[in-house]
Amino acid sequence: MKVLVTGGAGYIGSHTTLCLLQEGHEVVVLDNLVNSDPESLERVQRLTGREVDVRVGDLLDEHTVDAVLGEGGFDSVIHFAGLKAVGESVEMPLRYYRNNVVGTLNLLAGMEKHGVRTLVFSSSATVYGANDNVPLNEKCELDATNPYGRTKEQIEDILSDLGAADPRWRIALLRYFNPVGAHESGLIGEDPQGTPNNLLPFVAQVAVGRRPVVKVFGNDYPTPDGTGIRDYIHVMDLAAGHLAALAYLGSAKGVFRWNLGTGRGSSVLEVIAAFSEAAGSAIPYEFAPRRPGDAAISYADPSSALGDLGWSAERNLAQMCADHWRWQKANPHGYKIPDPT
Repeated sequence: MKVLVTGGAGYIGSHTTLCLLQEGHEVVVLDNLVNSDPESLERVQRLTGREVDVRVGDLLDEHTVDAVLGEGGFDSVIHFAGLKAVGESVEMPLRYYRNNVVGTLNLLAGMEKHGVRTLVFSSSATVYGANDNVPLNEKCELDATNPYGRTKEQIEDILSDLGAADPRWRIALLRYFNPVGAHESGLIGEDPQGTPNNLLPFVAQVAVGRRPVVKVFGNDYPTPDGTGIRDYIHVMDLAAGHLAALAYLGSAKGVFRWNLGTGRGSSVLEVIAAFSEAAGSAIPYEFAPRRPGDAAISYADPSSALGDLGWSAERNLAQMCADHWRWQKANPHGYKIPDPT
């Protein structure tokens, strides 16, 4: 297939692009490079021996979207592009609604115009909000607690309405939990801009010496060690889930929702301990007050993805940490090499 991957230079996008190329698909990436680095796709090309057709452009630019899709030949779109920092979304909600929701509307208009009606959408477990009814399945009530999560929830509503109005559409809404890890080569991985918003990349930056200590937000939750429990999924398992969803849509019309997670939770302290083991040295941490809106426990019920797609996560926490450390150790400053002066 010929696949348009929006946000394909980003963390999950680059790993999924690699998997698409390895499966023989033709890939065009559209990315504004605001939170990503084109070096990721240079390395994808090295790993696969295949070319990635990269277009630098923004989904907020309707003419760019129209021009790319107007080239023709596209069979489907995998839509990763979007802003994703929860804290930043609270500070700048209008930026998030405009970028994520309006950008998606522009993409859908372009797809409709050019007859491309197969879409895999990168949603998030944040749509469930602080729901303690674990494990979370696709029938749980949606109640996002921050602007980022609400943009995902609103886009899901838009796509659900679109699918109901026009049965020609084939849409997968993939709600994934906490992506971590890196490609086993250590050549591509997570390269957050600024201070990491998620636990494991922060831990990795402490391990490599970029930051002094990990802050653990809350140690009085009703969990075995008092710290929050989350479902961490290896980015390569996540990428495989996108390919499985794309294959499913090849023979099924409608709107489908799948959780992509391991179905197992790990506490903050368990993650720090596992990463310390991978890095071969203890990682310092200190406790801090809870953050508002954080659930004590959140992990997926991934049984629908197994039943419908034949997909399940294969890699455990130890492998996630080992692969993430291999990437971080080889690339202590991400894709950017610091100026020696």
